[in-house]
Amino acid sequence: MTGSAEVSDFVRVCALQELPTVGAARAEIDGVPVAIVRVEDGSVHAVSDTCSHANVSLSEGDVEGCTIECWLHGSRFDLITGAPTGLPATRPIAVYPVKIDGDDVYVSVARV
Repeated sequence: MTGSAEVSDFVRVCALQELPTVGAARAEIDGVPVAIVRVEDGSVHAVSDTCSHANVSLSEGDVEGCTIECWLHGSRFDLITGAPTGLPATRPIAVYPVKIDGDDVYVSVARV
C-alpha cells in the first residue's frame, strides 16, 4: 500500500482478473474518475483518469513500462508520481493509493 490514507478510505473497485494483463480500466470512486492501471510486472496503480492537458480519459491510452499515454495528443504520465514525462502536458495528474487484498483491488481517493 502506498500513501497515508486510512484503511477505511479504501473502496473496492474491481477484481484483479477484471483488469487487462497490461493496460487500464476506468472506475469512478466517490465521483472521481480514476484509471486503474496494471503494468508488465503485475503491479497495479491508480491515477486520475483525466489528462491534465486535454481533459480526456487516460484509461483509453496505452501503457508502456510505468507510464500511461494520452490517446489524443500523446502526453505521457508516470504512474508512480503522476509527473508528465512527455509533452504537450506540463502539469502532473493525481496519484491514488492502491491496496490489493486477495483478488480485489482497493483505491483511496481521500485527500490526505
